[in-house]
Amino acid sequence: MKIKVAKSAGFCFGVDRAVKMVYQALEQGKAVATLGPIIHNTDVVSDMQAKGARIIQNVSELRPGESVVIRSHGVEKSVYDQIHSLGNPVIDATCPFVRRIHEIVARETAEGSFILIAGDEQHPEVQGIIGHCEQNYFVFKDEFVLKDFFQNLEKNFSKKLAIVAQTTYNNIIWGECLKVLPEHDFEIKVYETICSATEQRQSDAAALAAESDCMIIIGGKHSSNTVKLYDISRRYCKAYHIENANELNTLDLAGNVGITAGASTPAYIIEEVLNTMEENLNKNLETEEDVAFDDDAIDASFKKLKNNDRVTGVVMSVDNTGVQVDLGAKQTGFVAAKELTNEPDKKPTDLVKVGEELDLIVLKVSDGDGIATLSKKRVDALKAQEEITKAKEEGTILEAEVSKVVKGGVNVFYHGVRIFIPASHTGLPRNAELDELKNKTVRFMIIEVPEHRSRKSPVGSIRYVNRQERKAAKAKFWAEAEVGKEYEGEVKSITNYGVFVDLGGIDGMVHISELSWKRIKHPSQVVKEGDVLKVFIKSLDPERDRISLGYKRDEDNPWEKFRSAYAIGDTVEAKIVSTTTFGAFAQITEDIDGLIHISQLADRRVDDVKEIVHKDDVVTVKIINIDDERKRVSLSMRDVPQKED
Repeated sequence: MKIKVAKSAGFCFGVDRAVKMVYQALEQGKAVATLGPIIHNTDVVSDMQAKGARIIQNVSELRPGESVVIRSHGVEKSVYDQIHSLGNPVIDATCPFVRRIHEIVARETAEGSFILIAGDEQHPEVQGIIGHCEQNYFVFKDEFVLKDFFQNLEKNFSKKLAIVAQTTYNNIIWGECLKVLPEHDFEIKVYETICSATEQRQSDAAALAAESDCMIIIGGKHSSNTVKLYDISRRYCKAYHIENANELNTLDLAGNVGITAGASTPAYIIEEVLNTMEENLNKNLETEEDVAFDDDAIDASFKKLKNNDRVTGVVMSVDNTGVQVDLGAKQTGFVAAKELTNEPDKKPTDLVKVGEELDLIVLKVSDGDGIATLSKKRVDALKAQEEITKAKEEGTILEAEVSKVVKGGVNVFYHGVRIFIPASHTGLPRNAELDELKNKTVRFMIIEVPEHRSRKSPVGSIRYVNRQERKAAKAKFWAEAEVGKEYEGEVKSITNYGVFVDLGGIDGMVHISELSWKRIKHPSQVVKEGDVLKVFIKSLDPERDRISLGYKRDEDNPWEKFRSAYAIGDTVEAKIVSTTTFGAFAQITEDIDGLIHISQLADRRVDDVKEIVHKDDVVTVKIINIDDERKRVSLSMRDVPQKED
């Protein structure tokens, strides 16, 4: 005989959580009453009763002050209302997966949807789901009942539907039910609510039964999920449903024997079955030479775990409380939310997905309830600590998001390890608001690693990265820079004599005289900090690390514009802008003035300029000379051709 145990046999997360909550309440000395048996396992229930727990079937049976435990199956909304009216304390052990279904059907019902529920209508979990549907539901056990439902619908039936399944529903039948759903005429929302642990347990049972001569399914006779494992297994081979080792003597076992167990079956009961089978086989070894107990198969199925072991687990389910993983051992692994990461704002669903493989460390092994308590953040911390130490030694640049502003600096988390970046190393100016870095991804270097086991955090520096990057950018600039080359750069600072422009890791200066063709008193008349300018290199001085930049363009030169538009002999309208003893200055264009000498004001002798023109007068003048070298224009009113009457 060869024996193999299914990987996912035994306690599920929801049942384990409920059992622990009852025992914790009892240890705290509370008067406890469970609303129905907390688990479909007589051994566990008897132990709870021996420790003082009562089992009640109705809220009306509660005693004053007694804490009522709602089991993992959940209850109707009306039950919560009854308990609230009595004032008894509630210990809500509803499985998070079941609670999710309650939330779904309540929301969909409120939005006008009709609820389809796959499951056993008499099962407590389904009764609880029904209690959140406000009588707007239909329960079906298989695809045939669902098909009849759609065929017999009235024509005026609501076309808005939502379909959910009992968490322990047969996954194979669920697939067949989905095939029955009409593709048209209805708006149907399908919610995948079968517990992934249940799905995995059923899948493992099917695979094991397919390679076995017979199957033993261990669990309560009233346990829905155990009965489903039995139904699945007997499709492939002979199957037996037992509650404990006492029933083994009645079974006809031979060949390859597969063993699985329902979600309500503690690990110690599975072990008792295995030990009893081994004892029975050993008794028969003297007379039955062809019988061999496959210890290797059992050892492989039940990997031994101990505290501080490094293990690998596959994620079976995720919710806000934590992550359930398959370790390939007799214990189910559970990683509490606080053991996933040090980052306070991250939820389990943000960090891991079903089917993902995780590196973990064992914190505690409990054979009694079949749970191994694990930590991911501690493994991540060890890995990250090694990486951080290596990063400091090699000067590696790391990236992380700034999670919090603290006294004297900011914190980032790198693979779960908190790293402190002092304000002086943030790269921000002195007295700048550190809040502007919150939630931003920054690049930093490790400048200090605390001693092993020290409570201090590693220290990082953004400033060192900025300095290193500017140094690299500077070297690249000087390797490629040449007079006349154009750049776009941001104005970083303004002085009385010019502005400094960031060319990408190195600054160049635009002198005030290069900012405008007009005379300006201060650079701020033309630009402001943060402006992006298109500049060009006028001169380079690598030894002094100086770069002179130009900004104004020759094509914008007012003199060149004037020369391209006017010539000697042209007659133009000009505005008198000022008068002197020797003549008057007249504006030809916005930026170019010309001089009308006193001798050119009239065809007679003029002793006083103001006899002829005044400021703001508009006069007709003739261009009589253009001095390109001195950038001067001579004008004449006397030579302007006179209009004939």
